[in-house]
Amino acid sequence: MGDSTPLLSESNSAESEPLLLQKHLPSLDSTIELCIGDFGWAQFLQAILVSFSWFFDAQQTFITVFTDAEPAWHCTQQLTDNPSSCNSSFSNICQLSKSSWDWDRPKHTSVISEWALECSGSVVTGLPASSFFMGCLIGGLALSTLADSSLGRKKMLFLSCLMMSFTTLLTAFSTNIWIYSFLRFVTGFARATIGTSALVLSTELVGKRWRGQVGVIGFFCFTLGFLSLPAIAYTHQSHSWRTLYFWTSIPTLFYSILVHFLVRESPRWLFVRGRKEDAISTLKCISPASITMNFSSLSFEQETWNVDLYSAIGVLVKRKWAFRRLCAVMGTGFGIGMVYYGMPLALGSLNFNLYLSVTLNALSELPASLVAFFLIGKLNRRSSLLVFTFLSGACSILSVLKGFNPWAALQIGLELVSFFSACSAFNVLLIFTIELFPTCVRNSALSMVRQAVVLGGVFSPMLAAAGRANGGVLSYGVFGVVVGVCGLFVVCLPETRGRRICDTMDEEEHKETANCNAVPLVV
Repeated sequence: MGDSTPLLSESNSAESEPLLLQKHLPSLDSTIELCIGDFGWAQFLQAILVSFSWFFDAQQTFITVFTDAEPAWHCTQQLTDNPSSCNSSFSNICQLSKSSWDWDRPKHTSVISEWALECSGSVVTGLPASSFFMGCLIGGLALSTLADSSLGRKKMLFLSCLMMSFTTLLTAFSTNIWIYSFLRFVTGFARATIGTSALVLSTELVGKRWRGQVGVIGFFCFTLGFLSLPAIAYTHQSHSWRTLYFWTSIPTLFYSILVHFLVRESPRWLFVRGRKEDAISTLKCISPASITMNFSSLSFEQETWNVDLYSAIGVLVKRKWAFRRLCAVMGTGFGIGMVYYGMPLALGSLNFNLYLSVTLNALSELPASLVAFFLIGKLNRRSSLLVFTFLSGACSILSVLKGFNPWAALQIGLELVSFFSACSAFNVLLIFTIELFPTCVRNSALSMVRQAVVLGGVFSPMLAAAGRANGGVLSYGVFGVVVGVCGLFVVCLPETRGRRICDTMDEEEHKETANCNAVPLVV
């Protein structure tokens, strides 16, 4: 290893070391690789602890599926020949007198029944969920660069989890739909950067050999958090909907405390910010092997721009290669997000049991995470994204194509393949984004991609509602076309599998220029 000399304290190399440094200065990436390239228990525990934030993130993302559900109801009067009499199978609840029907369970089990919102319309009843995603969008734009600039990855993750736990707890004390919707907005604002901060931090604590596998751990935790909600809701099905918010906020609060005291900051971010002593301390703690490090002679390229709140996004826009990459991954993320959030919403228009289909969709995220975990080291990022987005689009269209699926089982099977492919594409896209951008703007770029995914989800409810009148042809047809077309954007991106990641914009730009100049030679 010719570039290991500056790291090791060897007395017999005192004279030759300056010559080696003049010939070849080790990059920050290669220096960190020598320290944490091998995967040790300290790194594994750090990665697990950081990635577990996705568990609580998933709970707050999907919690309104249960708290805002419209409960089942029954007639309290005997049926008569009067056409306006109560019939729970065919009657419109808003056209019946209050004395002729009642909820199957106590009113406090849902916000719909507790606040008598059954006839308020979809705009009002859907306001809490819409407010949450709107908060995610605004929070992502407002907070995305803080992890790259002043706060860092660890503090951003800690503050986001802490704010989310407090606002979730306050939500349990809402007195009306408006306060409830406002608190859901604040919760979405608070959790907007949890996924990006956790993903970037966990992957920057390990070497490039394990970067993909560690990144997928967060996807597993997100799936487990999603699946934990039905279990919690089922065990508290006769209790108030507020109980669900209470039991999801308290564990998040304790988790935030663990993050504050046990998680280490990214050594890459510390070096880029000029905090060399803190970076060395972190490397010594998480390094799997006892190496006597000497960073006194270490030289690496420093950034030439001053980082403030929005400078990271500004630099991404000003540099052509960075802007091109950002547009491509955001365009792909928009299509994937439309399918990811839209398909579960549109399941009611298919010829299949709604509850079973929702469960199968939730479970399909698990094999998608397994595929990413075991194959991410072998998959080319570009080609795998092309395959997954094309497969998702094709199966989405075929699932509602007239005459192609005469059986409901075939229809739901195609829908599950489409959703599974979208989940897999989403997992690969996040890992791809991490590898496309240098350390100084990586968190900001990843945040922008996640906002594009959420933006795609904003249009999904309208498409899902429009598709109910025609058996899902409109909704699933649009989902398939959009994700297939958006997946083509990755063609203009460079392949990153096995490539070392850069830490500064100048370093990445030099690599981009070198690759462009090498193309004619190869041809």
